[in-house]
Amino acid sequence: MSIVAAAIAEGTSNAYGVQPWVLGIVVLCVFAVLAFVTWTYRDVANRHSHKAEADAAQHAGAPGAYHHGAGHPGPEEH
Repeated sequence: MSIVAAAIAEGTSNAYGVQPWVLGIVVLCVFAVLAFVTWTYRDVANRHSHKAEADAAQHAGAPGAYHHGAGHPGPEEH
């Protein structure tokens, strides 16, 4: 291998401009932030269910609405 080929190979070995361990830390931090954002949205539907109950009761008797009572019917009730 010539000196020119070795110099070219050495110059293109680090395309990102940072050390690999720095890139790994950045990626882990990004995933940690995304995990925290996902975690903050847990149980959002149940957190505000008391606000939606009044509107749901108004729409229960809407034309074309089918009310199941205490839940969805089982296969034997169809």
